[in-house]
Amino acid sequence: MDATTDTNRKGRKYDDVLTGAQTVFMRDGFDGASVDDIAREAGVSKATLYSYFPDKRELFLEIIRLQCLSQADSAFCNNILDAPAREALTRAADIFVRFMVSPLAISMHNLIHGEARRFPELAQKFYAMGPEMAMTRIVELFEALVARGELVIDDVELAADQLGGLCKTDLWIRCCLHMESNPSEEEIQRVVNGAVDTFLARYGA
Repeated sequence: MDATTDTNRKGRKYDDVLTGAQTVFMRDGFDGASVDDIAREAGVSKATLYSYFPDKRELFLEIIRLQCLSQADSAFCNNILDAPAREALTRAADIFVRFMVSPLAISMHNLIHGEARRFPELAQKFYAMGPEMAMTRIVELFEALVARGELVIDDVELAADQLGGLCKTDLWIRCCLHMESNPSEEEIQRVVNGAVDTFLARYGA
């Protein structure tokens, strides 16, 4: 299915479609979400919905793409590439942890995990638009810090994976299992600071 043009993807109704679809997908899963329910939740006609997204998969992936772009933009705004290593890593880790334990991210993860066997192409595209894109941004940050002599890293891609792992911890697992739904600021900062301290102990110049 060809991507819908940017010209068509504008306006309040387009935003309503995305918001409504996100609600339905998170509630019913990808397979259980019907076009009728999405249109009803969005307050638009099916014709309007199809004019934006002729394919349900395209709509689902667009929601994922926009959420991941939003998080990446948040992490890399305000000249983070120019910030000192500890500050840059702390800002990136803080945004990553907060997103990973958010209800939206947990719902997206659990939904994809549940649908991956039946819809492997969704899992592949989710990976490309989510974790892979995030790791690409982190690699860019590491390369800048290595070039300035603030980090010493031979394999920046492996190091990016390692930072991501340090940011997940048991807190993320508990959220995925619905054992934790509203982590405290203290818990989040404990994970962020621990991840940055451990990472710099290994790779700090």
